[in-house]
Amino acid sequence: MKKGDLYWAIVIALFTGFVVFPATHEIFVNLTTNHPYIGGFVKFALLATMGELLAIRISTGDWKMPSGVPYRAFIWGFLGIIITLMFQVFAVGVGGALKSGYLPGGDSSFLFAFFVSSIMNLTFAPTFMAFHRYTDTYIDMYYEGKRNIRATDVVSRIDWNGFVSFVLIKTIPLFWIPAHTITFLLPPQYRVLVAAYLSVALGILLALGKRKKK
Repeated sequence: MKKGDLYWAIVIALFTGFVVFPATHEIFVNLTTNHPYIGGFVKFALLATMGELLAIRISTGDWKMPSGVPYRAFIWGFLGIIITLMFQVFAVGVGGALKSGYLPGGDSSFLFAFFVSSIMNLTFAPTFMAFHRYTDTYIDMYYEGKRNIRATDVVSRIDWNGFVSFVLIKTIPLFWIPAHTITFLLPPQYRVLVAAYLSVALGILLALGKRKKK
């Protein structure tokens, strides 16, 4: 066991304690309810970045700080804000479609959760993941010393075959749709907590997908 393993575990344990301990749990729920975008930013900036660090540890056998960590964390935070909004957009949209008969299922909570998860992951998720892959690649290129980086330079650098074959075709149906179906079966106040921990898995899966051929 390396020293970094302990540090990583301590950070996750501290966050978990803040979420689970009754006094601070109420603070966490109130924060994410009253200030959802701030909560979304903090959750994803912290936990998804921790997921990326763990992915590096898994794939290389050692703890290595990726270049541009503050920028990567900021982008994760920004994506956390977008994901927070999309959770609401898709939940309300699917709920309306079920009530109006545009989707089958009526009052079924399982079908509601399944449709939200499926539609969100088959429409929004690929765009979101591609955007993250683009920004991640841009940061890599910048810290390699490249300047005047054009969009075509970044796009040509990305392993789109790996992105489609692993991130989209494998992780969406096999992990994200089932995981978010469970998430949307929970009461709204608990979806925030589940999303926070899924962001760790998100960081791991995207980082491992990026390094799949290395």
